[in-house]
Amino acid sequence: MSVAEALRDPKYQVLKDVFGFDDFRPGQERVVDALLKGRNVLAVMPTGSGKSLCFQVPALVLGGLTIVVSPLLALMQDQVQALRLAGVAADAINSSQDRDDNVAIWRRASSGQTRLLYLTPERLMTERMLAALTKLDVRLIAIDEAHCVSQWGPAFRPEYQALSRLDALFPDVPIVALTATADEVTRADIAGQLFGDRVETFVLGFDRPNIKLTVEPKRDWKRQMLDFVKAHPGDSGIVYCLSRKRTEEAAALLVENGVKARAYHAGMSKDERETNQNIFMTEPAMVMAATIAFGMGIDKSDVRFVFHADLPGSLEAYYQEFGRAGRDGAPAEAHMLFGLGDIRMRRMFIDQEDAGEDRKRREHQRLGALLSFCEAPSCRRQVLLSYFGERSPPCGNCDTCLDPAKLADGTDDAKKIMAAIRLTGARFGAGHIVDVLLGAQNEKVLKFGHDGIAAYGTGKDRKREEWQSLIRQLVAGGFLSVDISGYGGLTIADKGRALLSEGTAFHYRPATLQRKAEKKIRMPAGAPTLSGEDESLLVALKQLRLRLAKERQVPAYLVFSDRTLVDMAERKPRNRQEFADVNGVGAAKLKDFAEAFLNVIRRHKEAAS
Repeated sequence: MSVAEALRDPKYQVLKDVFGFDDFRPGQERVVDALLKGRNVLAVMPTGSGKSLCFQVPALVLGGLTIVVSPLLALMQDQVQALRLAGVAADAINSSQDRDDNVAIWRRASSGQTRLLYLTPERLMTERMLAALTKLDVRLIAIDEAHCVSQWGPAFRPEYQALSRLDALFPDVPIVALTATADEVTRADIAGQLFGDRVETFVLGFDRPNIKLTVEPKRDWKRQMLDFVKAHPGDSGIVYCLSRKRTEEAAALLVENGVKARAYHAGMSKDERETNQNIFMTEPAMVMAATIAFGMGIDKSDVRFVFHADLPGSLEAYYQEFGRAGRDGAPAEAHMLFGLGDIRMRRMFIDQEDAGEDRKRREHQRLGALLSFCEAPSCRRQVLLSYFGERSPPCGNCDTCLDPAKLADGTDDAKKIMAAIRLTGARFGAGHIVDVLLGAQNEKVLKFGHDGIAAYGTGKDRKREEWQSLIRQLVAGGFLSVDISGYGGLTIADKGRALLSEGTAFHYRPATLQRKAEKKIRMPAGAPTLSGEDESLLVALKQLRLRLAKERQVPAYLVFSDRTLVDMAERKPRNRQEFADVNGVGAAKLKDFAEAFLNVIRRHKEAAS
């Protein structure tokens, strides 16, 4: 498309005039085009790929009212504030505001003044709200964090499943469901529940090749965390912890040892959280110790590492959390500690959750997939991408590629496992298969007569934990498959059948092995760098951004993203016309912020000359 044609295309006009971008990021335009043609869309796009723009651009092109369903009040408020700073009439109705404010917002929406109205599923899926909305000029519905439809059980947030009614209530309105983390089972579940399978699905590649993946056995988490962070002097990073208490302990320990660190968790006041978030966004070499309450919507491009002091809840959660590192394309690290105590804790969380047995079963299977990743004897990235339905060669940028473990021959044990799977009908999960191998006399083994098969008791020479680890590594290596959507039954995959018939070998990593060697991280080509002078200008631009954010009582990154400030530091615009060419500067921000940032750039040039 020529420049002239692009300028006449309404979607490109909105992209440039409102959001300040010349081009869409990979994957965005296909989603936008499908929605503008009136089609339902399921978009699975990695963290940091610009999902919000996929519905915000068509919302402004289509006109009328767009309803945005969002699960988290903080995330909803951030998006509303970001749109307002870009000159877009956006509002949110939610329980954190008083009734008068919500009434005034509704009047703006019903009179046609509001273009995007954000609602929680609980607020939207009331008969009164639905009846009122059907009378308005609704042109588009967007469901953010759509994996919640599948992964949050009806006992927790039943309104998420009730969203399936929207397709019938608004039959001529395109609906887009967006998420950063959805495996094939979750995608199918969303498509069936929300759209009755009448949907176009777009899956953008999950690979983040610039991020080195490492899993380390947990021994002394405080010492391991401190050693890792101190090995990254001058870098910004995030340390994820399971509890609020551990978050506070991690931040305090880092500060005691000379690292600039802050804590962030849901138990802190809103002002405290916002202050710490703004400091993290503005100051260099800052580490945030946080629970998973931190990160939604955060766009700090130069996060160099994400350290998991505790096991995340699933591969989806892990992918989303470590994806906050390396958004600038430069090398970054994802380092996870993995201990038996974490596994017990995660299983307890699932069992104690107020949810149905079907959801608990799926969550145990997702946890099993994460454990398979942790114990993978070969390339971790292959295991991770395979979980999301992608294939890849060995990456050369994970611990198992850079520092291969000494593997043991487990072919005979693999055959014992496969014999137990085959002789029990290939429909039972790992726990039952291990019981059969150990010769257990429990009710389930006796009920199915599995104490009488040839595989019964053939694994008494190993402990239960060893057999569980072997099964996870067989799954990770593609020898076995697990039915995550059903009851977690193990089946023998093509690779496993080749082991049985063609003599293929299986090598595994003993669970007790601890590797200490460190190797140099592979540097991707073309990683952006700033000169020393530009770095000092960037610091000044971030300080101005923070001051402007405080004046407007919004998080700093909503004024301009890090990506925009880096582009500004490189370009050093001299006037408003040049400032308008900076990536991420739309018409409203040009009007509101150009002079202040141009003054900082002029003063910096004068001081340097």
